[in-house]
Amino acid sequence: MKGKLQSMRTVILAAVLLGQLAANGAAASCAGADPAIVSAKVQNVTSNGSVNHYTLVGRVTNLGTAKQASNVLQFVDIYQNGTRLEDRGVPPLAPGQSYTFSYDWQRASDAGTGTTTMYFRLRMTSPSPPGNQDCNPGNDTKSVTF
Repeated sequence: MKGKLQSMRTVILAAVLLGQLAANGAAASCAGADPAIVSAKVQNVTSNGSVNHYTLVGRVTNLGTAKQASNVLQFVDIYQNGTRLEDRGVPPLAPGQSYTFSYDWQRASDAGTGTTTMYFRLRMTSPSPPGNQDCNPGNDTKSVTF
């Protein structure tokens, strides 16, 4: 029994290590600028009795190894139920640099908890194609449910 437990631990450890190597390899293959939406949350809620006012905030960070070109035009698009509501401009970012955006939303105070989801998606309009200005589009979305 002890031998089987040891073997199972070894297999699990090997699987975890292989998963980490694969993730690190994918990140390492992204040489260039990598703007990513790294967080989105409800920062504040106020109420006037019948309507709740939500302040949603998110953060875009360049996780890449290069700065974005000064002529980059990029936005965070804000969606609910598949409909684009608005966008927020994001300036070009240097490696490790972050930009925080906010969005205000109102809904009835009697709306149930967990019934509204907002989606945030990074969109680059220039230069076209974005290529070296966003080498990993897989981290360009976030959502928040409240």
